[in-house]
Amino acid sequence: MPRVAFLTNCIPPYHKPVLDALASRYGPGNFRVLLSTPMESNRPWALEWEGLNVVVQKTITVKGRWRHPRGFSETTEVHFPLDTLSQLRSFHPDAVISAEMGLRSILALASAKLRGSRLILWTEVNESTEHGRGRARGIVRKILAKHADAFLALGTAGVDYVGSLGARPEKIFKLLYTTDVSRFEAASAERKNPKRLLYVGQLIERKGLLQFISALVKWVEGHPERKVELALAGDGPLRTKLQETSVPSNLQLEFLGNVSYSHLPNVYATASVLAFPTLADTWGVAVNEAMAAGRPVLGSVYSQAVEELVVNGRNGWTFRPDNPREMYEAIHQCLTASPETLNRMGEDARRAALEITPARVAGIIQAAITNCLEDSGRRDLAGSKSVWLRSDE
Repeated sequence: MPRVAFLTNCIPPYHKPVLDALASRYGPGNFRVLLSTPMESNRPWALEWEGLNVVVQKTITVKGRWRHPRGFSETTEVHFPLDTLSQLRSFHPDAVISAEMGLRSILALASAKLRGSRLILWTEVNESTEHGRGRARGIVRKILAKHADAFLALGTAGVDYVGSLGARPEKIFKLLYTTDVSRFEAASAERKNPKRLLYVGQLIERKGLLQFISALVKWVEGHPERKVELALAGDGPLRTKLQETSVPSNLQLEFLGNVSYSHLPNVYATASVLAFPTLADTWGVAVNEAMAAGRPVLGSVYSQAVEELVVNGRNGWTFRPDNPREMYEAIHQCLTASPETLNRMGEDARRAALEITPARVAGIIQAAITNCLEDSGRRDLAGSKSVWLRSDE
């Protein structure tokens, strides 16, 4: 059984089911998770490592600033794990999966070259999320793309972006995010208020809430006979500004604050539709959660989860949040949908989300690992010819 190291920032609760599935396939002794930090400062999640072989690295964390052409900016945390080489040397993995494409992955690449292991890059990037990231980062990513043995790219946009860096198509494995969808499947299908929207996530500029609420206000002003609720589960620096926003009497904003992950299914059960108006998101696992709970999604195409899972008019409504007319029309279609239509769309949403299980995602990751190791063996047999065979040859 090969030994696999997984390098990442921290373990969000929605990632743990996939990591558990990988640990069960390789065994805790052969699957180790190296974390840059126990949990990031802007994440309210509890630590959930039970059953995993976890090591927290010696890391320096610095604050950065991301300024995006779509008009938002936000503080970021950049982690520099210092002991990656020594940790990998002591574990001696056959394959290393390194999340993102920064210093962590550069050190993982150096280790792979020194020790003959395979490097798989878990790339949570696409063209939308890479705007405003800087030229130096682009140069580093092209170097990594040239030398990595395989890529786990998030969604179709992620596959396209990694391909634009020079990665060969046969080395790219399309990855989809998921969580323990069975937990959300248990949410009640009953919709007490068909005009109750729910947002789940950080209250920050990047999530497009200011633009969305502005469009929502315009809609309720034009439909004074309709009462609409928007519940926001989460917290962040934008909360005060959102609370001070003047809205018509037929629009109620409800601030739920941070909600524990275990309680989220109950929150989805109170809503009719998930609103996800992000300006840039690598994925957006709230989309999986809401759909598994049988809720259609009113979502931005700048979320890979929306792009991959939501079919406009079938299980949700899609829009570009930087196009006010398009967003207004999507809101109109959502808020004028009949209860029967919401039920039908919710069931379609549930079926789509339940197809993406932790076991399925773990299988994709395992396939990438197996492909790398098999290609490594074939190249060793080829000797000095250095023949690279595709997995289907």
